[in-house]
Formats: sequence, C-alpha cells, structure tokens
Amino acid sequence: MNMEQRSSRRTVMIVLLPLLLIAFSIYGLSYGSVSISFQEIWGVFTSNSQPMQEKIIMNLRLPRILIGLLVGACLATSGCLLQGVMKNPLADPGIIGVSAGGGLAAVISMILFPQYSYLLPVLAFGGSMVTSLLIYLLAWDKGASPLKIILAGVAINALLAAVTSGIMIIYSDRVQAVLPWLAGGLNGRSWYHLEFMAPYAIFGLLLSVFTIKASNLLMLGDDSAHLLGQKVELQRFLIIALSSFLSGTAVSVAGLIGFVGLVVPHAIRMIVGDDYRFLLPLSVIGGAALVVLADTMARSWFDPIELPVGILLAGIGTPFFLYLLKKRRIV
Repeated sequence: MNMEQRSSRRTVMIVLLPLLLIAFSIYGLSYGSVSISFQEIWGVFTSNSQPMQEKIIMNLRLPRILIGLLVGACLATSGCLLQGVMKNPLADPGIIGVSAGGGLAAVISMILFPQYSYLLPVLAFGGSMVTSLLIYLLAWDKGASPLKIILAGVAINALLAAVTSGIMIIYSDRVQAVLPWLAGGLNGRSWYHLEFMAPYAIFGLLLSVFTIKASNLLMLGDDSAHLLGQKVELQRFLIIALSSFLSGTAVSVAGLIGFVGLVVPHAIRMIVGDDYRFLLPLSVIGGAALVVLADTMARSWFDPIELPVGILLAGIGTPFFLYLLKKRRIV
C-alpha cells in the first residue's frame, strides 16, 4: 500500500467512524422492548415528550449507551496499547490475564461477601491492577521483554480462571448471581455506574494521548528506541500499567467483555497502518461504536430475552480471530 492510498484510507476512517458512532447511539436510543422514533427522541431532549418515553431514554437507555461508549473506548485503547508495546497483535487484556484478575475479585465479592456488593466496581478494578503488577514482576529479569510478559500473563490467566472455577464449584448454590457478570454485559447499568467509571475512563483515555510517541518508537524495537533516547523499560511499564488501568475500569462495570481489545485495534491497523497518531484515536472511536452497537443488538434482537453483550462479541470476535490466523496476519 503506497502513502497516497494509506492517507486516503485514514481520511475515510476519520470521517466514517464518528458518523457510525453517532448512528449506533441513535439506534441504541430508538430500539429495545419499546421502539421510540427519532422525533420522539428529539422531543425528550427538548422537553417536549411523553413521561414514559422520557423515563425510558433518560433512566435506562442513555446511561447504558454512555457506559457502553466508555467501556468500548477503554477496552479498545487497552488492546491497542498492549499490541504496540508488545509488538504482538494477540496482546489483549483478556488474553494476558488482566481481565481475569478483575473477574476473580468480582467473583469473590459476589459469592463470599455479598453484603459488600456495592463495592464490586472498586474490587474488580483493584483486581485488574494487582494482576497486571504481578504479571510484570514475574516477567522481570533485568528487564521485562514482551514475550516474557505475554507468557507470564497467559500462565496467570490460566491460574486465575482455575481459581474462579473452583470457587464457583465449591459455592455452586450461589453461582446464579455471578454468571451474568462473567458473561459480560450492561444490563441494569445506570447513572450510578457511569458516575463511578467516567472519571477513571476519561482520565485514562486522556493519558493515552501522551503514549503515542513512545508507542511509535517502541514499535521500532528496543534497540532502536534506546538509540533514540527512550527509557524503554520505564515506558513499557507505564504503558502496560495504563492499559491495565483502562481494562480494569471497563471490567469494573461491564464484567468480562472480551475481543474488543483484540478485534478493533487490529482491524483498524489493517486499514490505516501502525502510526499511533491515527491508530489510537480511531481505535477509541471504533471500540465505542462496536460495544454500543453490540449492546443494542444483544438487548433488542433476541426479544423477549436479553443476550449478554459479551457472548455476542465473542461470537463476532472468534471468526475474526480465525480469519487472521488463516491469513497468517497474527505473527
């Protein structure tokens, strides 16, 4: 692909993705168990609507869409940063164990200490952060290479999954309350959850802007980055910590939603290239758009039941992953 073609593709994506995000958000406000027209949605925001429509939009759908937007943006940014710092398109917060840490903390909270369920977002967030630190320490040996971090993450992921399963088997009579959270979803999320996660999500997303230069240099390799005056290990640690922070923020309110951090950055990279000046912001918008769309589909296409959005995204992400494997684009 020559520079002119890549520039043209970037321009198209810069215009297309925000439009898709707006369209998917309007779609999410319109459809569900009760359909609401665009004119009626407009009436809600101009104080010219029916009370029932206003309650549906303002109390149920709008906070859920805003949470989905932030969750998708956080997961996609997390995956984008991990893929760059580890130079591996398989790097994803779900694959290297960060999400599993939050999941274990949440399971312990819901099963063993249900009286503290109101602390679930905080505990899930803390579990993700502690797991990321543990992975980095295990991989450290006069430095932490991307390969060691991935291997340590895969091992920790397997261990945490086993511990989680063991707790669920021992306390099988209490598992029903945990399953929806483990499947990942936004059902029942409200303004309370948005108020909890928004400051962390916005702070993390803003910090990610300052990683663009470092991510581009790390993509050149450790030796080249050293020659260009970069403190490779410090930058790698800070980027991984930020990625874990964003993943933990998303997990804390949405549960274990997978594949967003894998699919979105890699798909956009295939279109616009590896330059993080374009890749990172487009991944933010793409992740937000994907989760908002998937959540709307999950709650409206399978009426009268609501499918957890994590299951739907796994159904989308797995074929994409197999496509990459077939095309040998993941190595």
